Amino acid sequence: MLDRVLHGGTPSSSLRPVRVTSAVDEVSDRLLTAVAVGDFLPGERLPAERELTGLLRVSRPTVREAVGRLQALGVIEIRRGRNGGAFVRDTWSESSAAAVRRTLLPRWEEFEQLFDLRGLVEGMVAATAARRRRPEDLEPMREALAAHLSASTPREEQAADSAFHKSICAATHNPQIALLSRDLLTRISLGFPIEPWGKGERSHFHRAGEGHTALYEAIAAGEPERAEEIARGHFLISAEMIRDVLARVRAGESSS
Repeated sequence: MLDRVLHGGTPSSSLRPVRVTSAVDEVSDRLLTAVAVGDFLPGERLPAERELTGLLRVSRPTVREAVGRLQALGVIEIRRGRNGGAFVRDTWSESSAAAVRRTLLPRWEEFEQLFDLRGLVEGMVAATAARRRRPEDLEPMREALAAHLSASTPREEQAADSAFHKSICAATHNPQIALLSRDLLTRISLGFPIEPWGKGERSHFHRAGEGHTALYEAIAAGEPERAEEIARGHFLISAEMIRDVLARVRAGESSS
């Protein structure tokens, strides 16, 4: 069930398991919100139907109908052929605010707790990498850092960001740490293990680039305390992106 993806098998009082009668509504809202917070960016293909079925623990007909709703709203377009699929057209539609409200507001207190927890965990990850990294662990970090700093599109930035943080997890030499990091990312990203990227604002990109550079330097120098501090601050960016989307919804409510 979708709740198990978000809570690791622990039911939440603020987020009930997907009911059969409302599964399409639930999945549609999750997808609209995921697009709104930048899990999936314009021009990007959504995960394949089979993958969405596995991530969200719902049936393929449910996923198919939910994706069809996003197509009808103009948020995605369906392309046929070998390289086809469901591609994001826009991050926002008239239905997005309502979907974000239904998805985020009932569990906002939990989201704030997750943001705090993620900062603590990612600080631990960075500190552990700084203590344990081997010379060969630094090369993939450098490559991902260079790719991020030279990225020309938000999608390239997002991909390089993911590669950079995966290389840090790998430098801990403990696969369970990597799994914990991925689980927390999945929980703040509505069931999708993808870093929220907002609209790809350049201010966020600049801050992320500075954070990556400083984080790499601390890990390479074997300075765990500094790496931990930088990582904890760095992961506030994702939380701010999600807060920005919710603030947009609330601003619309106050002006209506």
